[in-house]
Amino acid sequence: MTVLMFGWEFPPHIAGGLGTACEGIVKGLAHNGVKSIFVMPSASGDEDQSATTIINASDVAVEYVNGTSNDFLDKVKFVHIGSNLIPYADPEEFSTMVEDERARQVKDFRVSYGQKFKFSGKYGANLLEEVARYAMVGGTIAMQHKDEFDIIHAHDWLTYLAGIAAKELTGKPLVVHVHATSFDRGTDDMVDSRVYAIEKRGMEAADRVVTVSDLTRGIVINKYGIDPAKVVTVHNAVDFSGRENLEVQRGVKDKVVTFLGRITFQKGPEYFIEAAAKVLKRTDGVRFVMAGSGDMMNRCIKMVARLGISDRFNFTGFLRGTDVQKMFALSDVYIMPSVSEPFGISPLEAMRTGVPSIISNQSGAAEVLKYALKVDFWDVDAMADDIYALLKYPALTRFAAREGYDEVNALKWNNATAKLAKVYESVLKK
Repeated sequence: MTVLMFGWEFPPHIAGGLGTACEGIVKGLAHNGVKSIFVMPSASGDEDQSATTIINASDVAVEYVNGTSNDFLDKVKFVHIGSNLIPYADPEEFSTMVEDERARQVKDFRVSYGQKFKFSGKYGANLLEEVARYAMVGGTIAMQHKDEFDIIHAHDWLTYLAGIAAKELTGKPLVVHVHATSFDRGTDDMVDSRVYAIEKRGMEAADRVVTVSDLTRGIVINKYGIDPAKVVTVHNAVDFSGRENLEVQRGVKDKVVTFLGRITFQKGPEYFIEAAAKVLKRTDGVRFVMAGSGDMMNRCIKMVARLGISDRFNFTGFLRGTDVQKMFALSDVYIMPSVSEPFGISPLEAMRTGVPSIISNQSGAAEVLKYALKVDFWDVDAMADDIYALLKYPALTRFAAREGYDEVNALKWNNATAKLAKVYESVLKK
C-alpha cells in the first residue's frame, strides 16, 4: 500500500509540532509496510527521505492534461472570494459577483497554466492564497502519480483543498488528519470563518477523518457536524530514535520550571505566569523559563514586569532541534497549561528526558498520560501547588520522573501508525 500525503512542513525546517508529527507518521508507516509520497509546498533538499519520497510542490508546474481549466476548477470546486466583495449585497447582486469572480479565476488559471508557483511554505499574510494554489499543484501531482498510490492523506486545513483536488481528479479515497481546529486556536468568537469553511469542507469530503485525541474528535463532531461513524481517534506519539539525553552545564543553582511552546492564547502562557508569581511568594531558588515566540510575547513580558518577577523569569525566544532537548535537560519541571490542546507532544518529550510534567485537563495528552500531573488551565492555585510539590518533595519528583519515562517510551509512532494503517485498509475495503 502507498499513500499520497499532503503536508505543509517537514523537519528540519519546522514552525511547530505538525512537521514533527508528519515525520513520525511516515517513519512509523514505513515500519508497518506502508510506503508514502510526501508532498510539501517548499522543500529545502535536506529533509530525511529514508522513510518517504518527498515532492517539492514549488518544482511542479500547474497542468491538467486531460481537460480544460474550466473542467479543473469545476472538479476542485474552489472559489477564492476576494476581499473586495461587498458584504451586504442582495442575493442577485451577490450571485453576479461570484460568477464574475469565477470567470476571473478561470482567466488567472489559464495564465498560470504550465507555470510553477514558488511557495514560501510559511504561515504569512498570503497564507490563504498559497493554500489555494497548493490545491492546483496538488491536483497536478496526483494526476502525475495516479498509478503509484492507493489512498490520499491530507494533514490539517492547509492541505485539505489539495487533498480534495487529488480525490476529485483521481477518484482515490481521502483521509484528512485533524491535528488542530479553529476552536483550538481561539475562542468561538475568534474563529476565522474562511479557515473554518475549509476545515469543514475537507472533513465532509473525506472518506475518513482522523483526530489526534478524543477531545478533538468531540469538536469535529459537535462543531463541524461530521458523522461520528467516520471520525476515528489515533493518538499522537513521539519518535525518540537518535536522541540521547544531553549533558548540559547549568549557569545557576536554581531549580528551573519551563514552558515551551507558542506564546499564544491557546497555550495558556498567562496562566503559567500567574502560577509562577504564586510559587515565588512561597519559595526562592527557582527560575521560570518561557521558551517560544508568538503574538502574546510582548503582553507576557509586560505581565511579568507588572508582577515584579522579572529577575526570576527568562524568555528564550523560539527554540528548535537540539536547543529544545537542551532546554528539557536544564529543566526540573515542565508545564503545558494549554487552554485547548488537540494533543501536545512537548510533555512527552520532556518526560522522555526525565522531567516531571504538569499538563492541563484540556489537552489530548491527558487522555494517554497517567503519570503527568493534571490541572484545569484556569486553576492557577492548583497549578502553583503542583509546581511547588515537584520542586520541594524529592520522592514525588523521582516517582513522576521514573514512571513518566517508562510511560512515554511505550507511546511510539510504530504503534500509532499501525492503527492508521488499519484506517487506510478499512477505507480501501469500503
